[in-house]
Amino acid sequence: MTSGGGQEAGQVTGTRDKDYNLIWFTEQCLSNALRLETYVQDADRDGDGELADLFRKAQADSRKGAEQGKKLLKSRLSG
Repeated sequence: MTSGGGQEAGQVTGTRDKDYNLIWFTEQCLSNALRLETYVQDADRDGDGELADLFRKAQADSRKGAEQGKKLLKSRLSG
């Protein structure tokens, strides 16, 4: 996480950049999966199966990213 041209490197947050980035990534994947559920429902309600399928695939990818992120977080934070 960089800002203002310099590197934060954990001085402000107390969390190393790479750990912060992993936490951010995992949260974004979870957030995307949740938001995409609404999009799937909207597309289904409008009878647009093609769009609903696209959103379902994207949701599955977001869930996969979240699971990978959680697994990596668990191994790094417990060690």
